[in-house]
Amino acid sequence: MPELSPLDRQILATLQGDFPICERPYAEAAGRLGISEDELLTRLQQLLADKVLTRFGPMFQIEEMGGAFVLAALAVPEVRYDEVTAMVNALPQVAHNYRREHALNMWFVLATETKAGMAEAIARIEQETGLPVYAFPKEREFFVEMKLEARA
Repeated sequence: MPELSPLDRQILATLQGDFPICERPYAEAAGRLGISEDELLTRLQQLLADKVLTRFGPMFQIEEMGGAFVLAALAVPEVRYDEVTAMVNALPQVAHNYRREHALNMWFVLATETKAGMAEAIARIEQETGLPVYAFPKEREFFVEMKLEARA
C-alpha cells in the first residue's frame, strides 16, 4: 500500500459524504479542499491506480430506475474455481465477487438495467458455468453510512 499524503487523507475523508451535486462537482469539492479541480482529479486517478480506492462514484437505488439488484451465489467445485471466477467476472452485470468458506463458495452482486435483465444474466451464468445460480433478492433495505478513516 502506498504511503498516503496528508492531502490524500483529507480528500478521502472529505469525499465520503456530501459530494456536491452541481454542474462542476469536482471543482466545488476541490475548492472545499483548497486545491484545483485538476489536482483533485489527478489525485483521485492515482488513488484508483494505486488500488487505495477500488471505485469512486455514486451509489444508486437501481430498483428506483427500473433495474434489479441481487446477491447471488454459486457452489463452485474447487478444481474449477479460477475458471468460473473468470467467466462470472467477465459479465458487466457482476460486481463484488467474493470467495467464502461455505458450500456456496462464490458470492457476487448482480445489477441489471431492467428487471428482465436479471433473469437473462442468471441464465447466462448458468449456461456458461453449468452451475445453478442461487439468487437472493433484497427483501428489506437498510442504510448504514460507513465512513472510513485514512490512517498511516
